[in-house]
Amino acid sequence: MTYDGSADSVIFREVQKFRQIWLLALLLVTTGMTWYGAIEQLVYGRPFGSNPASDEGMIAILIGMGVIFPIFMLSIRLVVVVRNSGLYVKFFPFHLSFRHFPFSDILSAEAVRYRPLRDYGGWGIRYGRNGKAYNISGNKGLMIEFRNGKRLMLGSREPEVLKMSIEQGRNRNTY
Repeated sequence: MTYDGSADSVIFREVQKFRQIWLLALLLVTTGMTWYGAIEQLVYGRPFGSNPASDEGMIAILIGMGVIFPIFMLSIRLVVVVRNSGLYVKFFPFHLSFRHFPFSDILSAEAVRYRPLRDYGGWGIRYGRNGKAYNISGNKGLMIEFRNGKRLMLGSREPEVLKMSIEQGRNRNTY
């Protein structure tokens, strides 16, 4: 038997990142203030703030808040992939590998508008009265109900396309 690469081909793929202006502005301000304080204290020898940290403490703050934190925030992404074998979700860097949801486990999927703050307490990996949510931005998503009664909200810029992709994958796997 030959393998033509289509056995588990990608039907749908969406990658979302935190790129809201307010979030980037907040990140820029905190990172900028950290670098400013570190340069003032470590380069010019002027203690930064009314209760300055030691030089070693300032170096630790610079590494943590001026380097690691911005890299971490800019690396966060939600990847949703529909393949012939099921739905795959990864919320990097919290998930290092994809979570696989076979089509046989999915009872229903509905494109919805929701209120991230009210329904789930914000964005990210969240838990609310309607189950678990993976969302990055916006107020549109796909509410998935599983056969075991659990629910998962996947934030999406294209929830209708995502829903049709899952239906297409389910239909391909129904013989």
